[in-house]
Amino acid sequence: MKYVLVSGGVISGVGKGIIASSTGLLLKTAGLSVSSIKIDPYLNPDAGLMNPLEHGECFVLDDGGEADLDLGNYERYLGVTLGRDNNITTGKIYQHVIEKERRGDYLGKTVQIVPHLTNEIQNWVERVARVPIDESGREPDVCIIELGGTVGDIESAPFVEAMSQLQRRVGKANFLQIHVSYVPLIGSEQKTKPTQRAISDVRSGGLRPDLIACRCETPLEEMTIRKIAGTCQVERDQVVGVHNVPSTYQVPILLENQGFLNTIKDLLEIRNLHIEPKYVELGKSMWHKWHGLAMSQDHVFDTVSIVLVGKYTSLHDSYLSVTKALEHASMHCQKKLNLIWVESSHLEEDHQSINPAEYYKAWHAVSTADGILVPGGFGQRGTEGMVKCAEWARTKNVPFLGICLGLQVAVIEYARNVCGMTKADSAEFNEECEQPAIVYMPEIDKTKMGGTMRLGKRPTIFQEGTEWSKFRKLYGNKKEIWERHRHRYEVNPDLVEKLEAAGLSFIGKDETGKRMEVIELKDHRWYVGVQFHPEYLSRVITPSKSFLGFFAAAAGCLDEITETFQGAHDLSHLQVRPKIESI
Repeated sequence: MKYVLVSGGVISGVGKGIIASSTGLLLKTAGLSVSSIKIDPYLNPDAGLMNPLEHGECFVLDDGGEADLDLGNYERYLGVTLGRDNNITTGKIYQHVIEKERRGDYLGKTVQIVPHLTNEIQNWVERVARVPIDESGREPDVCIIELGGTVGDIESAPFVEAMSQLQRRVGKANFLQIHVSYVPLIGSEQKTKPTQRAISDVRSGGLRPDLIACRCETPLEEMTIRKIAGTCQVERDQVVGVHNVPSTYQVPILLENQGFLNTIKDLLEIRNLHIEPKYVELGKSMWHKWHGLAMSQDHVFDTVSIVLVGKYTSLHDSYLSVTKALEHASMHCQKKLNLIWVESSHLEEDHQSINPAEYYKAWHAVSTADGILVPGGFGQRGTEGMVKCAEWARTKNVPFLGICLGLQVAVIEYARNVCGMTKADSAEFNEECEQPAIVYMPEIDKTKMGGTMRLGKRPTIFQEGTEWSKFRKLYGNKKEIWERHRHRYEVNPDLVEKLEAAGLSFIGKDETGKRMEVIELKDHRWYVGVQFHPEYLSRVITPSKSFLGFFAAAAGCLDEITETFQGAHDLSHLQVRPKIESI
């Protein structure tokens, strides 16, 4: 087993997740099986209850694990399926150690950070690193470990010590560290002193970086590279520049052009590993498709405007998987995505009197967009704006996609304005509402919040007589699909018959037939709501069909996309079109 540790210095948010994902992708293109682990030095056991405006989105895994958003990057780049144990937090590891102590596993010893906590971190990493993560069932050859935060922070000290010990435990040829640093541009000069200090901090913690990835605004100058190599005591080819590029999907190409993969192969002695030829060929094919899709956007000029109406738009990372899924769809439709962010509360009539400029600007964006997307969220704030938005999309024949809360507000809007239930609302917003269109799921714990929602990958069964569905056709008219869920509330089953009689089709339900999963309007360009979160399963090479259909409808090419993709379980052989292959 080979381990690649990715750490960061100088400042947070330098892009460790993208560099870790890009490293894994490059190793996978060489035919290796690659897994990933994210270490987060916060006390929360998971990201389930963290405010998206502070931490970004909560990413949900197949097994229902609520994890850091970087696990989404790993899955999107590597095309793998990770589990809750692939995200280690300080809270999770302390909880594990304390439970062992309470059971008496330490035989009366004084339990300390070193060696007990650090040993548990290493044991956890070594155990999870060997878990198969793709359909091949292979034990991974390499595990990418991303250490969250900034080296030198007090919170990450136990993990730095654990990684230092792991390096000695597995041997130098099986452990490589990439340290991501920031090279600021002052005037026209690239400054190297912050990187020098960051490398010094890492070494003081017992680690010795093998590769230094320098984040910078502009391409790293040769003089800067040589200065960093000299002052940080590494070779010239052990310093790579990661400057701003049009798309994060071009970062692996940027690294590969600097010989990054060959350097890693040499340092980890990967050339000595035996890799089956079929996996080498799969890796080459994957790289060809990735390269074509990533670079094709530089040659696309037709723009499609999508307005995202959400509650947490002040921090775009709150909807990271949604924006990535839209990007994947746009690449496969050969269009440029123009994503417009609208705070849902700005669409409400009360806001017109508070700030008329924001109100009219928000409605101008909605009324001129090619497509309208309402993503998930919690709480009442801004939901009336979402209801108004759903009404606009329905009555103006504008392509609409509602996800989780987006489906629920669409049902509320339909109940009010089509079924005449003027007081229809959600029990989440008003527990005493007279006409609850959305209700609390009976099996959900009302006293404990963390990890109690309906989580993880679950089936959706298409109902009989729905072969007309545009949504279902993209899935090849299958009988069932599997998607990831995260919700506490559902459509009131007592109202389903009335809503369907008024024209709202519930084309997909759960395996019991009692929980509504997908709504669609028959005579609409694209009006779809899903209770699940299709963004979590969207990949660069295999985009989410929910997003693909929505974006294609907004772009005016739904028929073409449906004809191309209908019935294809594996879309990868269709992803690179002839005009891209020559790039």
